[in-house]
Amino acid sequence: MGGGQDYVCSLLTNPHAGLSLPPDAGTVNLVQGDYLFYHYGCDGFDDRGWGCGYRTLMSLSSWIRGQKLRSHDNSGFSTLAPVPANKNIQEILTKIQDKPPSFIGSHDWIGCVEAGYVLDELYGVECRIVHVASGAQLDKHVPELVEHFKVRGSPVMMGGDRDNLSKGIMGICQCKDMTYLLVVDPHFWGEARDRNSLQSEGYVQWKPLSEFDGNSFYNFCLPQLSAIASL
Repeated sequence: MGGGQDYVCSLLTNPHAGLSLPPDAGTVNLVQGDYLFYHYGCDGFDDRGWGCGYRTLMSLSSWIRGQKLRSHDNSGFSTLAPVPANKNIQEILTKIQDKPPSFIGSHDWIGCVEAGYVLDELYGVECRIVHVASGAQLDKHVPELVEHFKVRGSPVMMGGDRDNLSKGIMGICQCKDMTYLLVVDPHFWGEARDRNSLQSEGYVQWKPLSEFDGNSFYNFCLPQLSAIASL
């Protein structure tokens, strides 16, 4: 998985495409539109151990850019901010005085709240932060997530405290006895060559709510931008 060497990779689009649904799948609601899979080292910068929140934020940014470029908000790339790099994210959070100047160049983590600030600052997209007191209470928030994917269709960022590994959430599946979240994990290190490998190695998976840490709180960052209808 790469040793100490940096990787510069072409980015996969929609790594969840082709993933089998959970057994006895019922209602399924997925992200609408395309996003890029950002992960550790994909741009040649080694942020293993601290950059997962940044990478998930980048994936959300790629989706927002795609939607805005399809809308009438922007006529081309020149007027739309690029997907931010780690340092850019730190500079933005320092600029808006969420973080001190010493944050720039550090290995400090970011979470859902910081991601919301950056998306608002860069793209003018407000984000709704949903706080879940413990993983044992995730089921109470299923209707909110279902509604989000049905109405907005934007990708979601998820993070917590005991379970502090940031994740992209790209869908939700309600089965008879279990609800699953579609997790896209930015902790992959190496060159993400194909979707099948990511899926078989568990970096992209349907994860049942029962497998999340029941003693960890969780936050969700829900970008309040609706997907443009398919042409």
